[in-house]
Amino acid sequence: MDGILSTLNDLIWSNWLVYLCLGAGAYFTLATVFLQIRCLPDMIKQLAQGEKSESGISSFQSLMISLAGRVGVGNIAGVATAIAFGGPGAVFWMWLVALLGSSTSFVECTLAQIYKERDQDTGEYRGGPAYYIEKAYRHTAARPFAVVYAIVFAVAMILATSYFLPGIQANGVSAALTNAWSVPAWVSATVMAVLLGVIIVGGVKRIATFASLVVPFMALIYIIVAIVVLFANASQIPEVFGLIFNAAFDREAVFSGMLGVAIMWGVKRGIYSNEAGQGTGPQSAAAEVSHPAKQGFVQAFAVYVDTLFVCSATAFIIISTDMYKVFEGESEDGAVRYAGSLPDGIPVGPGFVQAGLDSFASGIGPSFVALAIMFFAFTTVLAYYYMAEVNFTYLNRWVRNETARRVLIWALRVLIVVSVFVGATSTPGAAWMLGDIGVGSTAWLNIVAILVLQVPALKCLWDYRRQKKAGLDPQFDPEALGIKNADFWVARKAEMVANGTWPTAGDPTVKEAV
Repeated sequence: MDGILSTLNDLIWSNWLVYLCLGAGAYFTLATVFLQIRCLPDMIKQLAQGEKSESGISSFQSLMISLAGRVGVGNIAGVATAIAFGGPGAVFWMWLVALLGSSTSFVECTLAQIYKERDQDTGEYRGGPAYYIEKAYRHTAARPFAVVYAIVFAVAMILATSYFLPGIQANGVSAALTNAWSVPAWVSATVMAVLLGVIIVGGVKRIATFASLVVPFMALIYIIVAIVVLFANASQIPEVFGLIFNAAFDREAVFSGMLGVAIMWGVKRGIYSNEAGQGTGPQSAAAEVSHPAKQGFVQAFAVYVDTLFVCSATAFIIISTDMYKVFEGESEDGAVRYAGSLPDGIPVGPGFVQAGLDSFASGIGPSFVALAIMFFAFTTVLAYYYMAEVNFTYLNRWVRNETARRVLIWALRVLIVVSVFVGATSTPGAAWMLGDIGVGSTAWLNIVAILVLQVPALKCLWDYRRQKKAGLDPQFDPEALGIKNADFWVARKAEMVANGTWPTAGDPTVKEAV
């Protein structure tokens, strides 16, 4: 079985998936005319002005749910792995992937907003790849194929996020607490399971509230610590950046000949970290916005926060303190090309960061990294549950009985709580590969889908820019753009027209519309 899973995992996470992610990012960058740079002010502005309602959460809260899923153990261990096997130059390629992936994230998250709908039981907004894959073709002869495609995506996402990945994250928390403070695994498991249960019972709003309180705090503290370490070694700042850029282009003697592996490890870890195109970001379609492009901007910014801020913080701690090793052959069994100042016996992973912090202030490393992993991993589990519930709700639409639908949602909640307890008290074994297979499968399914379905998202972008240029607060009218099956937005416009709040070209409170 392990051999079969390994072969399947290698097939899914082959170089072709890397090429697909990079190619899609480059294409959408050109198609949106470098949106990730040109529209940065819109991203920041939307974070500050986002609204919320009984049915939806604010753009900021939606960003926090998205970041909860993006910012996880991989932001610590993943960066260390990229440096260990690809050299410091891998960090540059992680940055490049984030820049390109921001445009991909905009497209997929805008599509999620276009085709979102209200949950028939709770009234909350739901959306994501399963929804836009089906609804974009609802009016065509391709509808049966689209429905099957959407169901396959939903099942793959549920399998990955409801059991395999939560257990792995919980195991990381348990191990970190045991190593730092000798906390028994069963204690960690019980606390996490109870806390998770209390939060997820409250639904998306309680998850959003918790994420909006915890995620900014944990990310900010982590970045501040990295900045303190970096500036404590201020004389090395030019050297750190110079090393990253020189190694990225094979101009650093000690890392010469590593260009290929630097690119590959930087791209792989960048994609895995920022998740652009994987179909996880679009799940946060619950935001209350007046135009889909607004939430697309917010989620495009999430890629920057994850990679340019948090992952860079990890890289700076490791490189500026010289606490890393670089191996040949992309394995710890390979020859050590660069040993730095890292003590012997520290494996590739969080230990690089712990050693870096310890070199700055003795005794801080293990405890701080344990806390960081605890917060990162727990909020990631919350985000996983939310993603699983969104896709479970999509499948639940074919269950006619409301009581049966609620029972199924409760079964999902019990399953993820159990997965956290089991994962925290045992070694997941093949679960890493199963989780990777699930996430990799959704990436293939989603990127192919958004390449096919890109037109509505691009129409949204230009419609938003046109209305902004006219001095309007952009409002979305899918029928005017020729976008079909965006039922939520059609109903929204009809309601606003009926109560006189829909802006028009003759409205004296705004500039003349185009």
